[in-house]
Amino acid sequence: MVLSRRSVVYMLLVSVLVLMLSPFAWLAITAFKDASELRAVPIHWWPHHPSPGNFVEALTSWDYFGYARNSLTIAVIYSVLATLASAWAGYGFARLEAPGKRVIFGVLLSTMMLPQIFTLIPTYLLFSKLNLINTYMPWVLWGLCGAPFLIFLFRQFFTNMPKELEEAAIVDGCGQIRIFWRIFLPQSWPVIATSLILSFSWTWGDWIAPALLLDTNRTTLAVQLTTGYHNAHGGTLNNLVAAGTLVYVVPVLVLFLILQRGFVAGVSTSGLK
Repeated sequence: MVLSRRSVVYMLLVSVLVLMLSPFAWLAITAFKDASELRAVPIHWWPHHPSPGNFVEALTSWDYFGYARNSLTIAVIYSVLATLASAWAGYGFARLEAPGKRVIFGVLLSTMMLPQIFTLIPTYLLFSKLNLINTYMPWVLWGLCGAPFLIFLFRQFFTNMPKELEEAAIVDGCGQIRIFWRIFLPQSWPVIATSLILSFSWTWGDWIAPALLLDTNRTTLAVQLTTGYHNAHGGTLNNLVAAGTLVYVVPVLVLFLILQRGFVAGVSTSGLK
């Protein structure tokens, strides 16, 4: 009976895995098809004549790496600033006392329920009034403000740290800023790794904000991938889009592989009590 239940669980897990990986697999298959196979009826489920040259054309038909540099610049700026700002805010919510702290924290968490489209027009008008359109300053400001979900993660982690660490540091003459930088922040590497991965992937994969705030030359790779691959008649070259998209996901995968141990530990140690 135990083996039967275990087999059912394994079958369910394999089914979920196949379901989740099937879009990525179809993307990879499409990346190796030529234009005639994309239009074939019935559908060619597997490329009869694989075309690795699609990747070369996808990376050279326009300045692919130039737009990738724009995306990388924005993602690094935001992820580093958002991680530091969220860590500092999370420390304040976890270890410092202030009137109305619980109310403020509740309001902060409630902002996570607001969809991005809800603040789209006010955001554009605000940055337009500040003459920040077509600059990377919006991402700097967003990073300095932190992110509600990341603040929540740091707050949960810092809340569970022993009070004795803080008391010993105060006895040694440390102030709150020094306690944060010298004791709490170095101990929070799991949450730092989690924050870096999440904030980097959010910004790297964002399409709306760059399309709204940046022009064609300064926009990101996510935006250019949706508009850059066309034939002479204006039709979309889906095989090149697939090839460019496969390369597009590599930086996020590399970052996750580097920080995966910290990411898993951060998720497991930053949950609700």
